[in-house]
Amino acid sequence: MDAFFASVEALDDPTLAGRPLVVGGTGKRGVVASCSYEARRYGVRSAMPSAVARRLCPDAVFVPGRYERYAEVSRRMHDIFRRWTPLVEGVSLDEAFLDVTGALRLFGTPAGIARAVRDSVASELGLSCSVGAATVKFVAKLASEAAKPRWGPAGLDPGPGVVVVEPERTLEFLHPHPISALWGVGPATGERLARLGIRTIGDLAGVPREALESAVGRAHGSHLADLARGVDPRGVDPERRVKSVGHEETYPEDRRDREGLHVEVVRMADSVASRLRSAGVAGRTVTLKIRYGDFTTRTRSVTVAGDPLDTGSAVAAAALDLLAEVDLAPGVRLLGVSVSNLSPPAGSEPRQLELEFPLPGGGPAAGVAVGAARRRAADAALDEVRRRFGEGAAGPAALLAGGQIRTRRPGENQWGPSASG
Repeated sequence: MDAFFASVEALDDPTLAGRPLVVGGTGKRGVVASCSYEARRYGVRSAMPSAVARRLCPDAVFVPGRYERYAEVSRRMHDIFRRWTPLVEGVSLDEAFLDVTGALRLFGTPAGIARAVRDSVASELGLSCSVGAATVKFVAKLASEAAKPRWGPAGLDPGPGVVVVEPERTLEFLHPHPISALWGVGPATGERLARLGIRTIGDLAGVPREALESAVGRAHGSHLADLARGVDPRGVDPERRVKSVGHEETYPEDRRDREGLHVEVVRMADSVASRLRSAGVAGRTVTLKIRYGDFTTRTRSVTVAGDPLDTGSAVAAAALDLLAEVDLAPGVRLLGVSVSNLSPPAGSEPRQLELEFPLPGGGPAAGVAVGAARRRAADAALDEVRRRFGEGAAGPAALLAGGQIRTRRPGENQWGPSASG
Protein backbone atom coordinates (compact mmCIF):
# COMPACT_ATOMS: atom_id res chain seq x y z
CA MET A 1 0.00 0.00 0.00
CA ASP A 2 1.12 3.57 -0.65
CA ALA A 3 1.73 5.54 2.59
CA PHE A 4 -0.92 3.30 4.14
CA PHE A 5 -1.60 4.86 7.54
CA ALA A 6 -1.45 8.40 6.18
CA SER A 7 -3.72 7.44 3.27
CA VAL A 8 -6.30 5.96 5.65
CA GLU A 9 -6.27 9.15 7.73
CA ALA A 10 -6.78 11.27 4.60
CA LEU A 11 -9.56 8.93 3.49
CA ASP A 12 -11.38 9.41 6.80
CA ASP A 13 -10.69 13.17 6.87
CA PRO A 14 -10.55 14.57 3.31
CA THR A 15 -9.24 17.91 4.60
CA LEU A 16 -5.90 16.14 5.15
CA ALA A 17 -5.56 15.08 1.50
CA GLY A 18 -2.67 16.68 -0.35
CA ARG A 19 -1.11 18.08 2.82
CA PRO A 20 2.14 17.11 4.59
CA LEU A 21 0.75 14.54 7.02
CA VAL A 22 2.61 12.61 9.71
CA VAL A 23 1.04 9.68 11.57
CA GLY A 24 2.48 8.37 14.82
CA GLY A 25 3.44 9.63 18.25
CA THR A 26 2.69 13.33 18.42
CA GLY A 27 4.63 14.05 21.62
CA LYS A 28 8.29 14.92 22.04
CA ARG A 29 9.17 11.23 22.33
CA GLY A 30 6.94 10.07 19.53
CA VAL A 31 8.05 8.16 16.42
CA VAL A 32 6.78 8.53 12.85
CA ALA A 33 4.72 5.50 11.83
CA SER A 34 3.85 6.75 8.35
CA CYS A 35 3.77 9.98 6.40
CA SER A 36 2.27 11.29 3.19
CA TYR A 37 4.36 11.81 0.10
CA GLU A 38 4.00 15.55 0.61
CA ALA A 39 5.82 15.14 3.93
CA ARG A 40 8.47 12.86 2.41
CA ARG A 41 9.40 15.74 0.14
CA TYR A 42 11.02 17.35 3.20
CA GLY A 43 12.92 14.24 4.24
CA VAL A 44 10.37 12.88 6.72
CA ARG A 45 10.33 9.07 6.85
CA SER A 46 8.99 6.20 8.93
CA ALA A 47 10.75 5.38 12.24
CA MET A 48 12.08 8.94 12.50
CA PRO A 49 11.60 10.73 15.85
CA SER A 50 8.56 12.98 15.61
CA ALA A 51 10.61 15.90 16.95
CA VAL A 52 12.99 15.59 13.98
CA ALA A 53 10.08 15.34 11.55
CA ARG A 54 8.60 18.51 13.03
CA ARG A 55 11.86 20.37 12.48
CA LEU A 56 12.14 19.14 8.89
CA CYS A 57 8.53 20.00 8.06
CA PRO A 58 7.11 22.65 10.42
CA ASP A 59 3.87 22.87 8.42
CA ALA A 60 3.11 19.15 8.71
CA VAL A 61 -0.11 17.99 10.32
CA PHE A 62 0.57 15.41 13.07
CA VAL A 63 -2.13 12.88 13.95
CA PRO A 64 -1.89 9.97 16.41
CA GLY A 65 -1.94 6.48 14.94
CA ARG A 66 -5.11 4.36 15.09
CA TYR A 67 -3.98 0.75 14.93
CA GLU A 68 -7.44 -0.80 15.07
CA ARG A 69 -8.64 1.30 12.14
CA TYR A 70 -5.64 0.29 10.03
CA ALA A 71 -6.16 -3.36 10.99
CA GLU A 72 -9.80 -3.13 9.91
CA VAL A 73 -8.84 -1.75 6.47
CA SER A 74 -6.09 -4.38 6.21
CA ARG A 75 -8.60 -7.19 6.75
CA ARG A 76 -10.79 -5.83 3.95
CA MET A 77 -7.74 -5.53 1.72
CA HIS A 78 -6.76 -9.17 2.30
CA ASP A 79 -10.34 -10.24 1.51
CA ILE A 80 -9.91 -8.57 -1.88
CA PHE A 81 -6.62 -10.38 -2.48
CA ARG A 82 -8.21 -13.76 -1.79
CA ARG A 83 -10.62 -13.32 -4.69
CA TRP A 84 -7.73 -14.09 -7.04
CA THR A 85 -5.93 -16.74 -5.01
CA PRO A 86 -6.12 -18.44 -1.60
CA LEU A 87 -2.32 -18.31 -1.47
CA VAL A 88 -1.94 -14.96 0.31
CA GLU A 89 0.93 -14.39 2.74
CA GLY A 90 0.44 -11.32 4.90
CA VAL A 91 3.73 -9.63 5.73
CA SER A 92 2.35 -6.61 7.58
CA LEU A 93 -0.87 -4.64 7.74
CA ASP A 94 -0.15 -3.03 4.38
CA GLU A 95 1.83 -5.67 2.51
CA ALA A 96 1.24 -9.20 1.23
CA PHE A 97 2.56 -11.72 -1.26
CA LEU A 98 0.13 -13.46 -3.63
CA ASP A 99 0.92 -16.65 -5.57
CA VAL A 100 -1.25 -16.41 -8.70
CA THR A 101 0.37 -19.29 -10.58
CA GLY A 102 -2.81 -21.35 -10.40
CA ALA A 103 -5.03 -18.40 -11.32
CA LEU A 104 -3.51 -17.51 -14.69
CA ARG A 105 -5.83 -19.72 -16.73
CA LEU A 106 -8.87 -18.19 -15.04
CA PHE A 107 -7.84 -14.55 -14.70
CA GLY A 108 -5.21 -13.97 -17.38
CA THR A 109 -1.65 -12.67 -17.25
CA PRO A 110 0.23 -11.57 -14.11
CA ALA A 111 0.12 -7.98 -15.39
CA GLY A 112 -3.64 -8.20 -15.88
CA ILE A 113 -4.19 -9.66 -12.41
CA ALA A 114 -1.94 -7.00 -10.86
CA ARG A 115 -3.95 -4.21 -12.48
CA ALA A 116 -7.26 -5.83 -11.50
CA VAL A 117 -6.16 -6.13 -7.86
CA ARG A 118 -5.01 -2.51 -7.86
CA ASP A 119 -8.26 -1.29 -9.43
CA SER A 120 -10.35 -3.23 -6.89
CA VAL A 121 -8.45 -1.79 -3.92
CA ALA A 122 -8.89 1.71 -5.35
CA SER A 123 -12.61 1.37 -6.10
CA GLU A 124 -13.64 -0.49 -2.94
CA LEU A 125 -11.30 0.98 -0.31
CA GLY A 126 -10.50 4.35 -1.87
CA LEU A 127 -6.79 3.67 -1.43
CA SER A 128 -3.80 3.36 -3.72
CA CYS A 129 -1.51 0.35 -3.84
CA SER A 130 1.57 -0.52 -5.87
CA VAL A 131 1.97 -4.03 -7.27
CA GLY A 132 5.09 -5.86 -8.39
CA ALA A 133 5.05 -9.18 -10.24
CA ALA A 134 7.95 -11.58 -10.74
CA THR A 135 8.76 -15.28 -10.62
CA VAL A 136 10.97 -14.74 -7.56
CA LYS A 137 9.44 -13.58 -4.31
CA PHE A 138 11.95 -10.95 -3.28
CA VAL A 139 12.17 -9.60 -6.85
CA ALA A 140 8.40 -9.05 -6.75
CA LYS A 141 8.96 -7.02 -3.58
CA LEU A 142 11.54 -4.82 -5.33
CA ALA A 143 9.18 -4.45 -8.31
CA SER A 144 6.42 -3.19 -6.02
CA GLU A 145 8.84 -0.57 -4.66
CA ALA A 146 9.64 0.51 -8.23
CA ALA A 147 5.89 0.92 -8.88
CA LYS A 148 5.38 3.40 -6.03
CA PRO A 149 4.85 7.16 -6.29
CA ARG A 150 7.89 9.45 -6.01
CA TRP A 151 8.28 13.10 -5.21
CA GLY A 152 10.40 14.71 -7.90
CA PRO A 153 11.37 18.21 -9.14
CA ALA A 154 8.09 18.52 -11.03
CA GLY A 155 5.99 17.47 -8.06
CA LEU A 156 4.47 14.14 -7.12
CA ASP A 157 5.03 11.47 -9.76
CA PRO A 158 2.28 8.84 -9.27
CA GLY A 159 4.57 6.10 -10.55
CA PRO A 160 3.57 3.24 -12.84
CA GLY A 161 1.45 1.51 -10.18
CA VAL A 162 2.31 -1.91 -11.61
CA VAL A 163 5.78 -3.22 -12.51
CA VAL A 164 6.15 -6.68 -14.02
CA VAL A 165 9.58 -8.33 -14.21
CA GLU A 166 9.53 -11.06 -16.85
CA PRO A 167 11.69 -14.13 -16.06
CA GLU A 168 14.26 -13.29 -18.73
CA ARG A 169 14.64 -9.75 -17.29
CA THR A 170 15.15 -10.80 -13.67
CA LEU A 171 18.90 -10.19 -13.49
CA GLU A 172 18.70 -7.05 -15.66
CA PHE A 173 16.20 -5.60 -13.18
CA LEU A 174 17.90 -6.92 -10.05
CA HIS A 175 21.60 -6.17 -10.51
CA PRO A 176 21.55 -2.32 -10.52
CA HIS A 177 19.95 -2.28 -7.03
CA PRO A 178 22.17 -1.51 -4.02
CA ILE A 179 23.14 -4.47 -1.88
CA SER A 180 21.00 -3.02 0.96
CA ALA A 181 17.94 -4.04 -1.10
CA LEU A 182 18.70 -7.72 -0.49
CA TRP A 183 16.96 -9.52 2.36
CA GLY A 184 19.54 -10.24 5.02
CA VAL A 185 21.87 -7.31 4.29
CA GLY A 186 21.77 -4.98 7.28
CA PRO A 187 24.17 -2.16 8.17
CA ALA A 188 26.90 -4.47 9.51
CA THR A 189 26.84 -6.85 6.54
CA GLY A 190 26.59 -3.90 4.16
CA GLU A 191 29.71 -2.30 5.61
CA ARG A 192 31.62 -5.58 5.41
CA LEU A 193 30.68 -6.04 1.76
CA ALA A 194 31.43 -2.39 0.93
CA ARG A 195 34.98 -2.88 2.21
CA LEU A 196 35.29 -5.56 -0.47
CA GLY A 197 34.11 -3.09 -3.12
CA ILE A 198 30.65 -4.66 -3.34
CA ARG A 199 27.99 -1.96 -3.62
CA THR A 200 25.35 -3.33 -5.99
CA ILE A 201 23.65 -6.69 -6.31
CA GLY A 202 25.42 -7.05 -9.64
CA ASP A 203 28.76 -6.62 -7.87
CA LEU A 204 27.71 -9.29 -5.41
CA ALA A 205 26.74 -11.70 -8.18
CA GLY A 206 30.26 -11.42 -9.59
CA VAL A 207 31.95 -12.54 -6.37
CA PRO A 208 32.84 -16.25 -6.13
CA ARG A 209 30.57 -18.02 -3.69
CA GLU A 210 33.53 -19.25 -1.61
CA ALA A 211 34.85 -15.70 -1.14
CA LEU A 212 31.43 -14.47 -0.08
CA GLU A 213 31.03 -17.32 2.40
CA SER A 214 34.44 -16.48 3.85
CA ALA A 215 33.46 -12.82 4.26
CA VAL A 216 30.05 -13.18 5.94
CA GLY A 217 29.81 -16.82 6.97
CA ARG A 218 28.99 -19.98 5.09
CA ALA A 219 25.20 -20.09 5.42
CA HIS A 220 24.65 -16.35 5.08
CA GLY A 221 27.11 -16.05 2.20
CA SER A 222 25.49 -18.92 0.30
CA HIS A 223 22.06 -17.37 0.82
CA LEU A 224 23.19 -13.95 -0.49
CA ALA A 225 24.96 -15.54 -3.45
CA ASP A 226 21.72 -17.24 -4.48
CA LEU A 227 19.65 -14.07 -4.10
CA ALA A 228 22.14 -12.05 -6.15
CA ARG A 229 21.68 -14.59 -8.96
CA GLY A 230 17.89 -14.40 -8.74
CA VAL A 231 17.53 -17.74 -6.94
CA ASP A 232 15.14 -17.98 -4.00
CA PRO A 233 13.30 -21.25 -3.28
CA ARG A 234 10.98 -19.67 -0.72
CA GLY A 235 7.39 -19.58 -1.91
CA VAL A 236 4.29 -17.78 -0.72
CA ASP A 237 3.25 -19.25 2.63
CA PRO A 238 -0.43 -18.61 3.46
CA GLU A 239 0.05 -20.40 6.78
CA ARG A 240 2.83 -18.08 7.90
CA ARG A 241 2.58 -17.62 11.64
CA VAL A 242 3.72 -14.79 13.82
CA LYS A 243 6.86 -15.57 15.79
CA SER A 244 6.06 -13.41 18.80
CA VAL A 245 3.37 -11.20 20.30
CA GLY A 246 4.39 -8.10 22.20
CA HIS A 247 3.37 -4.74 23.56
CA GLU A 248 5.76 -1.87 24.27
CA GLU A 249 5.36 1.80 25.06
CA THR A 250 7.48 4.94 25.34
CA TYR A 251 6.72 7.21 28.29
CA PRO A 252 6.58 11.03 28.24
CA GLU A 253 9.15 11.16 31.06
CA ASP A 254 11.71 8.63 32.30
CA ARG A 255 10.20 6.42 34.99
CA ARG A 256 11.91 5.01 38.07
CA ASP A 257 8.88 4.06 40.18
CA ARG A 258 9.03 0.29 40.54
CA GLU A 259 5.46 0.02 41.83
CA GLY A 260 4.11 1.98 38.88
CA LEU A 261 6.14 -0.07 36.39
CA HIS A 262 4.85 -3.19 38.13
CA VAL A 263 1.33 -2.11 37.15
CA GLU A 264 2.50 -1.34 33.62
CA VAL A 265 3.91 -4.86 33.27
CA VAL A 266 0.63 -6.38 34.45
CA ARG A 267 -1.31 -4.26 31.94
CA MET A 268 0.99 -5.19 29.05
CA ALA A 269 0.97 -8.88 30.02
CA ASP A 270 -2.82 -8.83 30.05
CA SER A 271 -2.84 -7.26 26.59
CA VAL A 272 -0.31 -9.72 25.17
CA ALA A 273 -2.13 -12.73 26.64
CA SER A 274 -5.43 -11.53 25.17
CA ARG A 275 -3.86 -11.32 21.71
CA LEU A 276 -2.28 -14.76 22.12
CA ARG A 277 -5.68 -16.26 22.87
CA SER A 278 -7.26 -14.38 19.98
CA ALA A 279 -4.63 -15.87 17.64
CA GLY A 280 -5.10 -19.35 19.10
CA VAL A 281 -1.50 -19.66 20.28
CA ALA A 282 0.52 -19.68 23.50
CA GLY A 283 4.22 -19.22 24.21
CA ARG A 284 6.99 -20.46 26.44
CA THR A 285 9.45 -17.54 26.32
CA VAL A 286 8.63 -14.24 28.01
CA THR A 287 10.86 -11.24 27.27
CA LEU A 288 11.04 -7.92 29.11
CA LYS A 289 12.49 -4.98 27.17
CA ILE A 290 13.82 -1.86 28.85
CA ARG A 291 15.18 1.24 27.14
CA TYR A 292 16.78 3.83 29.40
CA GLY A 293 16.79 7.58 28.94
CA ASP A 294 20.20 7.42 27.23
CA PHE A 295 18.70 4.95 24.65
CA THR A 296 20.63 2.00 26.06
CA THR A 297 18.39 -1.04 25.59
CA ARG A 298 18.33 -4.16 27.76
CA THR A 299 16.30 -7.33 27.34
CA ARG A 300 15.73 -10.15 29.79
CA SER A 301 14.06 -13.44 28.85
CA VAL A 302 12.90 -16.59 30.58
CA THR A 303 11.64 -19.83 29.04
CA VAL A 304 9.18 -21.75 31.18
CA ALA A 305 8.86 -25.51 31.39
CA GLY A 306 5.55 -27.29 31.05
CA ASP A 307 2.50 -25.87 29.30
CA PRO A 308 2.91 -22.75 27.15
CA LEU A 309 1.50 -19.51 28.54
CA ASP A 310 -1.59 -17.67 27.32
CA THR A 311 -3.03 -16.19 30.52
CA GLY A 312 -2.35 -12.68 31.73
CA SER A 313 -1.45 -13.84 35.21
CA ALA A 314 1.15 -16.34 33.98
CA VAL A 315 2.77 -13.90 31.54
CA ALA A 316 2.78 -11.17 34.20
CA ALA A 317 4.35 -13.45 36.80
CA ALA A 318 7.25 -14.29 34.49
CA ALA A 319 7.71 -10.66 33.36
CA LEU A 320 7.60 -9.33 36.93
CA ASP A 321 10.35 -11.74 37.96
CA LEU A 322 12.44 -10.25 35.16
CA LEU A 323 11.57 -6.69 36.21
CA ALA A 324 12.83 -7.45 39.71
CA GLU A 325 16.32 -8.01 38.24
CA VAL A 326 16.42 -4.67 36.39
CA ASP A 327 18.09 -1.50 37.67
CA LEU A 328 15.59 1.36 37.34
CA ALA A 329 17.92 4.10 38.58
CA PRO A 330 18.88 5.36 35.07
CA GLY A 331 15.19 5.96 34.30
CA VAL A 332 12.99 3.88 31.98
CA ARG A 333 12.13 5.53 28.67
CA LEU A 334 10.49 2.48 27.08
CA LEU A 335 9.03 -0.71 28.54
CA GLY A 336 7.87 -3.78 26.66
CA VAL A 337 6.60 -7.31 27.28
CA SER A 338 6.55 -10.00 24.60
CA VAL A 339 5.95 -13.74 24.32
CA SER A 340 7.66 -15.97 21.75
CA ASN A 341 8.44 -19.66 21.18
CA LEU A 342 4.80 -20.05 20.16
CA SER A 343 2.78 -23.25 19.87
CA PRO A 344 -0.84 -24.39 20.20
CA PRO A 345 -2.21 -23.62 23.67
CA ALA A 346 -2.48 -26.22 26.40
CA GLY A 347 -5.70 -28.20 26.14
CA SER A 348 -5.85 -27.97 22.33
CA GLU A 349 -4.91 -31.65 22.10
CA PRO A 350 -6.66 -34.57 23.81
CA ARG A 351 -5.50 -35.08 27.36
CA GLN A 352 -6.33 -37.57 30.09
CA LEU A 353 -9.17 -36.49 32.32
CA GLU A 354 -7.18 -36.76 35.54
CA LEU A 355 -5.00 -33.87 34.31
CA GLU A 356 -8.02 -31.58 34.14
CA PHE A 357 -10.21 -32.63 37.06
CA PRO A 358 -9.32 -33.43 40.70
CA LEU A 359 -9.65 -37.03 41.75
CA PRO A 360 -10.75 -37.96 45.27
CA GLY A 361 -7.71 -37.31 47.43
CA GLY A 362 -5.85 -35.86 44.44
CA GLY A 363 -2.33 -34.66 45.11
CA PRO A 364 -0.69 -31.31 44.44
CA ALA A 365 -0.16 -32.01 40.73
CA ALA A 366 -3.89 -32.38 40.18
CA GLY A 367 -4.49 -29.13 42.03
CA VAL A 368 -1.98 -27.27 39.86
CA ALA A 369 -3.59 -28.58 36.67
CA VAL A 370 -7.05 -27.60 37.87
CA GLY A 371 -5.75 -24.14 38.81
CA ALA A 372 -4.37 -23.63 35.31
CA ALA A 373 -7.63 -24.82 33.77
CA ARG A 374 -9.59 -22.37 35.93
CA ARG A 375 -7.32 -19.50 34.92
CA ARG A 376 -7.86 -20.31 31.26
CA ALA A 377 -11.62 -20.45 31.82
CA ALA A 378 -11.52 -17.11 33.66
CA ASP A 379 -9.54 -15.47 30.88
CA ALA A 380 -11.94 -16.88 28.27
CA ALA A 381 -14.80 -15.26 30.20
CA LEU A 382 -12.78 -12.01 30.39
CA ASP A 383 -12.35 -12.05 26.59
CA GLU A 384 -16.10 -12.46 26.12
CA VAL A 385 -16.91 -9.58 28.50
CA ARG A 386 -14.51 -7.32 26.63
CA ARG A 387 -15.94 -8.31 23.27
CA ARG A 388 -19.42 -7.39 24.43
CA PHE A 389 -18.80 -4.33 26.59
CA GLY A 390 -15.42 -2.91 25.59
CA GLU A 391 -11.81 -3.23 26.72
CA GLY A 392 -12.32 -1.25 29.91
CA ALA A 393 -15.22 -3.38 31.14
CA ALA A 394 -13.04 -5.89 33.01
CA GLY A 395 -9.44 -6.67 33.78
CA PRO A 396 -6.93 -7.61 36.49
CA ALA A 397 -7.56 -6.01 39.88
CA ALA A 398 -4.09 -4.45 39.77
CA LEU A 399 -5.31 -2.21 36.94
CA LEU A 400 -8.27 -0.81 38.86
CA ALA A 401 -7.87 2.91 39.59
CA GLY A 402 -10.56 5.42 40.41
CA GLY A 403 -13.28 2.90 39.72
CA GLN A 404 -12.02 2.24 36.17
CA ILE A 405 -9.82 -0.38 34.57
CA ARG A 406 -6.61 1.14 33.21
CA THR A 407 -6.31 -0.38 29.76
CA ARG A 408 -4.38 0.77 26.77
CA ARG A 409 -4.43 -1.64 23.89
CA PRO A 410 -1.68 -1.97 21.25
CA GLY A 411 -1.80 0.93 18.83
CA GLU A 412 -3.00 3.59 21.25
CA ASN A 413 0.54 4.39 22.30
CA GLN A 414 2.43 2.21 19.85
CA TRP A 415 4.50 5.02 18.35
CA GLY A 416 5.17 6.97 21.52
CA PRO A 417 3.14 9.24 23.79
CA SER A 418 0.82 11.88 22.38
CA ALA A 419 1.46 15.59 22.77
CA SER A 420 -0.85 15.56 25.80
CA GLY A 421 1.11 12.71 27.39
